[in-house]
Amino acid sequence: MQKILKKDIDSGAADIDLSKAIKSDIITRGLKTALATGNWGKDKQGEVLKTGVAQVLNRLTFMSSISHLRRLNTPIAKTGKLAKPRQLHNTHWGMICPAETPEGAACGLVKNLALMAFVSVGSGSSQLVSILEDFGVEQLSVMNQQSIADGKCAKIFINGRWFGTHKSADDLVNSIKELRRKHDIPAEISIVRDISNKEVRFFTDPGRVQRPLFIVNDGQILLKKQHI
Repeated sequence: MQKILKKDIDSGAADIDLSKAIKSDIITRGLKTALATGNWGKDKQGEVLKTGVAQVLNRLTFMSSISHLRRLNTPIAKTGKLAKPRQLHNTHWGMICPAETPEGAACGLVKNLALMAFVSVGSGSSQLVSILEDFGVEQLSVMNQQSIADGKCAKIFINGRWFGTHKSADDLVNSIKELRRKHDIPAEISIVRDISNKEVRFFTDPGRVQRPLFIVNDGQILLKKQHI
């Protein structure tokens, strides 16, 4: 009887010590501190790994709020004197604003999205897959290996994955573009016709910076005054 009582007393003491040792709100306090200060993570020496992850939204004017939400930060030390990362690049055309950037050390490293640029939300690829099958795309499991070796067929990729082949890539691209312009498929779907590599690449994933383009047919722009 004495042994049982002693064991019960010891287990009770262990429970009390455990509740004192572990703080129940440690994760909550860590998240609150990170969101309040913007400092996320610490290394073994206690140095902050990332700063500015959480920021207070600028509400000075409506345009300053929009600008703050569309800001791009290049992860390079602003104290360096490297010129190349700060310069405009040809691939930025229409996607990153060439004028809006702060003065001083952050010049060119902190950029903003262009006025009409937007980031894709993304959509499922199942609808696109069924449409491509209807337009005669041969899947990898049933396609003719000899036609690829001869270079007669174009490779079809969906979000970087090789989906199949098609005999007439130009007709396929034009047909999918027509469906996109009629909004039968999501307008965010990107179509890339790579003639030199005989490939057609479709992208439906989120996080792609996109911009509106004018439709040109036979050298004539299709946008008219009535559209505007």
